[in-house]
Amino acid sequence: MAEPQREWLEKDYYAVLGVSETASAKDITKAYRKLARELHPDANPGDATAEERFKEVSSAYDVIGDEDKRKSYDEVRHMGPMGGMFGGGGGPGAGGFSGGDMGDIGDLLGGLFGRGGRGGRGGRGGPQQSRAQRGSDLEAELKLDFDDAVNGLETSIQLTSEATCSTCSGSGSKPGSAPKRCQQCEGRGLVDDNQGFFSMSRPCQACGGRGSIITDPCSTCRGQGTEVRPRDVKVRIPAGVKTGQKIRLRGRGGPGRNGGEPGDLFVHVKVRDHHLFGRSGKDLTLHVPISFAEAALGADVAVPTLHGDTVKIRIPAGTATGKKFRVRGKGGNPDLVVTVEVAVPDDLTDDQRAAVEALAAASPDSPRSHLGV
Repeated sequence: MAEPQREWLEKDYYAVLGVSETASAKDITKAYRKLARELHPDANPGDATAEERFKEVSSAYDVIGDEDKRKSYDEVRHMGPMGGMFGGGGGPGAGGFSGGDMGDIGDLLGGLFGRGGRGGRGGRGGPQQSRAQRGSDLEAELKLDFDDAVNGLETSIQLTSEATCSTCSGSGSKPGSAPKRCQQCEGRGLVDDNQGFFSMSRPCQACGGRGSIITDPCSTCRGQGTEVRPRDVKVRIPAGVKTGQKIRLRGRGGPGRNGGEPGDLFVHVKVRDHHLFGRSGKDLTLHVPISFAEAALGADVAVPTLHGDTVKIRIPAGTATGKKFRVRGKGGNPDLVVTVEVAVPDDLTDDQRAAVEALAAASPDSPRSHLGV
């Protein structure tokens, strides 16, 4: 197999798609399409978890959805990390290693043991550079007013976290000086540990795996290249965001080491309740009380909107509690759904009681006649 991938040994792509290892190509495609529809970023705006799952599902299908890649993937999974070391395709007695072509095996073992394969970083004769490390992911909470969550906005988050040193720009050295190449590992950040036929690598103890040694450290970060300080991070909140959603800001997390990329910042959203409005799916909701007379006779009722203005809705005669009225375009981008509730007075005046009693006397039919009681 050309260029075997280490992640094939670590990830069960069949489990990712929710199918068995014996699933047909048709079943695999069907499972992928179903998950892709559910997890697509367009169907889950601002949901970082769904976005990651969508990428994971796509990666899985890219391998086991392809007949040739699936065959190679299955072979690697069945052989395990050291599979394929002894012989290319024979059974017992197939003859150990084949000649001197260690290319593919070297690539695989290089990935497992920290050494680059052909032309890989840190291999013998390859580029002299230390190992890059990705920065850590960070999390922060953002509380939003109801209106801002519905309409969306651009804001900023203030957090105190590890960041690239503002004095040395991450080099770790005092301004005007520079780190020196480690003589122990020759700048690789790794030293080889010969184990018979194979040469495994481990981080260089002299430089801590950086590949360089700081002789004149920065006074601010003391040679670390990072400092803990407050910073403001701008974030764009999409319209319609809800409590519990996470917004992923790529590259706004902890700083990388040795040229590594920074981590990501995950913003957890919490939306404050509104004293009048609620939300149902993409719609804005509002409960509006109406009098018995308005429900029975019909009326035009003014209701507020989130924009601060009012709109009138027509209540037909004979409207019951719980009737919903949709006002399009008055909930921001979504609609405003108004649910009416007939208000029943609990303290009648003499005139009101007389009027209700007269209505009861003029209404001989029982609304419960269909119950048979």
